[in-house]
Amino acid sequence: MNIIFVEPAFPANQQRFVHALASVGANVYGIGESEEGHLGDELRGAMRGYYRVGSVTNVDEMNEAVQHFQRYVWIDALEATVEAHTMAAAQVREARHIPGTSVRTTWLCRDKPSMKEALRRAVVPTAAAAGVDSAEEARRFAARVGYPLILKPRAGAGAAGTSRVDNDTELAAALAAFGAEGTSSIAMEEFVEGHEGFYDTIALRGRVVHDWATHYYPNVLEAMRHRWISPQFITTNRIEGNDFYREVRDLGARVVDALGIKTSATHMEWFYGPKGLKFSEIGARPPGVGCWDLYSASNDVDVYREWAHIITHHAPESRMSRPYAAGIVALRPDRDGRIQGYSGIEEIQKRYGEWVIDGHFPPEGQGTQPIEAGYMANAYVRMRHHDFDTLRGMLDDVGRTVHVHAG
Repeated sequence: MNIIFVEPAFPANQQRFVHALASVGANVYGIGESEEGHLGDELRGAMRGYYRVGSVTNVDEMNEAVQHFQRYVWIDALEATVEAHTMAAAQVREARHIPGTSVRTTWLCRDKPSMKEALRRAVVPTAAAAGVDSAEEARRFAARVGYPLILKPRAGAGAAGTSRVDNDTELAAALAAFGAEGTSSIAMEEFVEGHEGFYDTIALRGRVVHDWATHYYPNVLEAMRHRWISPQFITTNRIEGNDFYREVRDLGARVVDALGIKTSATHMEWFYGPKGLKFSEIGARPPGVGCWDLYSASNDVDVYREWAHIITHHAPESRMSRPYAAGIVALRPDRDGRIQGYSGIEEIQKRYGEWVIDGHFPPEGQGTQPIEAGYMANAYVRMRHHDFDTLRGMLDDVGRTVHVHAG
C-alpha cells in the first residue's frame, strides 16, 4: 500500500507515525517543509520518497506534491495527523481522488459552531454554541444564553486560545483580544459545569475498533490559569463493564456516525456534571500531548503501529487488554526565567521507580515556557499502575514533591 504522510519531521513525534506505517509494510511517501537533507538517515530511510513544499497548509502546493507521486505510483491514502494540516489534506484527497476523510467531515470536525449544529441535529447532548462575526452578535448570544461563556477560535485545537468570560466587561476584553490577533470570527459556547475528560478512538469504516477514556485533574481552563497547580490527565483501565463509560462510548459512536467519520483516529472532549454527559468537541486526528504513549504503556501495545495497521491493512492487529491506568503530571517552574535546578526527583524515584514510564527535565540554563503552553511544555513525569486511584495518588505526590526552580 502506498501512503503519503504529511509533515514527517515536525513536530518530532511525527516520525513515530512514519516508522509505524513502514513497520507494517506500507510504502511511505512524505510531504513536508524541511529540507530533505535535514531529515536524518533513519527517517529518510523509512520513506520511499520525499517532496518539499513551502507550506503543508497550502492546497496548491500540496496538490502539486501529490501529483508528483501519482506520476510514478498509485497512491492509496493521504494521512495528516496534525490538526492544522487536516483541511488541506482533505481538499487534496478530493481533488486527487484519494480515499479518506472528506472535506465535509474535516470541516465539521474543525469548525466548532458547525460541529455543534450537526450534533444537535443528531440529538447528541452538547452545549449551546454559535459562530459570531461581530461584537453585537456576541452580546446577543450572551443575552440569550447567559454567563459564564467560553470563547474559542473556530478551528483551534485543544484549549489553545480558549477563554472564559463571566460578565459583559470580560466579554468586551476577550473580543478585543481576539480582534488584536486578527480573528474576525469566533466560537461562543455555554459554559458547562462538571468534570472534564476526553475519549479517543481509532475508527475503521465508521466503527470504533479501539478506544480510551481519559480524565483531566483539574479541568483544563483551571489548570492553565494557575502556576501552583501540577495538572494531570490519566487514562483509565476501568472502561469495560462500567455504566458511565458505556455512556461515553455510546456518545462517541454517535458522534463518529453523525460527522461521517470512516477510517481515522479521533480525539473527543466531554464534560460530566449536573446536566449529565455533554459532548464538547472533536478532532479527526490523533490526540496530542503524548496521549498515545500513555495508551501504549497502559496496554503494552504500540498504538502508533496499531493505527498504521488499520490504515494499511484495514484491520486491527492487537487488542487493548488494559492492565494499567497511565497518566502524566506536569511540573511547572516556580517562576518564568531559566531553569536553575530541581528538588525531589530522587525521593520520587525511590518511592515509585518501578511505576515510572519516563520523565522530562529540561537542562539547567534552558528558558522556561509559559504555563499555558501545556502539559509537556516544561518538566513532566509519566507513570502507570494497575489501580487507577493508586496512580492518581502517586501523581499527586509527584506534583507535591518535585519542584522546578527557575530564576
